[in-house]
Amino acid sequence: MEKVANTSADFGLGDKNRRTGIVLGVVVLAMVGLAFASVPLYRLFCQVTGFGGTTQVAEGSAPYVALDVPPVSVRFDANVNKKLPWKFEAMSKPVTLAPGEETVITYRATNLADVPTTGTATFNVTPQKAGPYFMKIECFCFTEQTLQPGESMDMPVSFFIDPDIRNEENTKDVDEIVLSYTFFADLD
Repeated sequence: MEKVANTSADFGLGDKNRRTGIVLGVVVLAMVGLAFASVPLYRLFCQVTGFGGTTQVAEGSAPYVALDVPPVSVRFDANVNKKLPWKFEAMSKPVTLAPGEETVITYRATNLADVPTTGTATFNVTPQKAGPYFMKIECFCFTEQTLQPGESMDMPVSFFIDPDIRNEENTKDVDEIVLSYTFFADLD
C-alpha cells in the first residue's frame, strides 16, 4: 500500500498561511500607526468640537458684550508634570465678566533646573460643557516654551466667554468656569 504525504502544500495551506501572515502584518502596522497618530488626532478632535472641556481659538475679538445676562466667574488652575522641573502658577485672581467681555490674565513659569528646559502646556476648562464657549484670542499654550536656568516668564492669556453660552439650554446654568493648564516636558 502506498502512503500519501500529507503536506500543507497539498491542501493549499501554504498560500493561506502566507496570506494570513501578510494580513496580520498589515494589521499590526496599522495599529502601530494609529497609536502614533491617536494623540494628534484626539487633540484636533477636541479643539474642533470642544470635547473634554477643550477651549476654542477665537479669530479676532468678541462679537459683542452681553450685559443683559448673568456674568460668569473664571478661576485659574496651574499644574506641572513631575518630569518638568518648573514652578507654574496663576498670577491672576479669579475674574467675573459678562459673556463677550475680553480680558487678559497671567500665569508665571519658573525653571528650577540648572539647564534650559522646554515645556508644552495642555489645557481644558470645567465644566466640560463650557469648552466650546471659552474663546482664547492669545495664549502661551499655542507654542512650546523654553526657559533658561532660573528664568521666570509671565505668560498672558487673552480670552472671552462666547455670549451664546447663555442661549444654549445645556449651558444656561454655568456660573463658574475653571481654566486649567498642565505643563509637560517637551520630548524633543
